[in-house]
Amino acid sequence: MKDEITYKLLKSIEENSSQSQRELSKSMGVSLGKLNYCLKALIDKGWVKVNNFRRNPNKADYLYLLTPEGVEEKGRVTVSFLQRKMAEYEQVKAEIAQLQKETR
Repeated sequence: MKDEITYKLLKSIEENSSQSQRELSKSMGVSLGKLNYCLKALIDKGWVKVNNFRRNPNKADYLYLLTPEGVEEKGRVTVSFLQRKMAEYEQVKAEIAQLQKETR
């Protein structure tokens, strides 16, 4: 699983743990199947814990929580994601400068 998807999923869960898988997939711009696969991977790694609302008549409602390991991993993934985005930014900035030189 890519760092970007891991970052976005961990961030989304941290911000709103009661989102449905459909809501998560829509907010992340990925298919429901891909979201389900990624979420299961995070659960298997022990980074996300799942609780259902026992008293809720709709037993399909779940609460996704970051475990302490998930919070730690989110920090690592955030740094990695930021470094990659900064490198992409520098590359685009250099390309823009080159194109500006060519048009003068």
